[in-house]
Amino acid sequence: MIPSPASVPTPEELVRHHTVYSCVMGSRAFGLATETSDTDRRGVFLAPTPLFWRFDKPPTHVDGPADEQFSWELERFCELALRANPNILECLHSPLVEHVDATGEELLSLRAAFLSRQAHRTFVRYAAGQRKKLDADVRQYGAPRWKHAMHLLRLLGSCRDLLRTGELTLDAGDDRERLLAVKRGEVAWPDVERWMERAGTEADRAEPNSPLPREPGRARVEDFLIRTRRASAC
Repeated sequence: MIPSPASVPTPEELVRHHTVYSCVMGSRAFGLATETSDTDRRGVFLAPTPLFWRFDKPPTHVDGPADEQFSWELERFCELALRANPNILECLHSPLVEHVDATGEELLSLRAAFLSRQAHRTFVRYAAGQRKKLDADVRQYGAPRWKHAMHLLRLLGSCRDLLRTGELTLDAGDDRERLLAVKRGEVAWPDVERWMERAGTEADRAEPNSPLPREPGRARVEDFLIRTRRASAC
């Protein structure tokens, strides 16, 4: 049955009532939180299938309703994850899960299906874009945004380790104190640049012999999405 306009949930209601998975991201998930760190929440909601039968489709993402909260509709989330989007893949591997239902549990069980050597290209490409912003800050202000520099270093290290081991780990681990020193501006920019270049080179060298498959498990993910859509249509 196609829902009437009056019964169509708002974007905020989709997040409140149809979230299948939510977690904390950012510094808290990376083991880099300090007393002033925000709590960034990310989630996945499943828009009821009948909403797609209307001309006006449900949103692919929702900002809010809480502060520092952002959610994706399940299909969009899976699409981005299959493309090895760094933010999406890391969301799937957060150690700080706040909510998960049966659909969310199956989504998490597919984490390995989203991982492939494509991560090398997408992580490095994302890092290159962030590096350009840092370089622009240095040219304009004489120093980078140190917090962004810290997160870029962490991302490059995460990419390197993913390609080496086949597993995506978010926690900064033994690099925590060094990374926080970068955030405080206690590490000279040339030293940070060398660290970035070294981590990028190590990721490049790890890619050819990575245990990751060359392509993600698209068929497995699509099967999950179709089954989930069918169940939601009932």
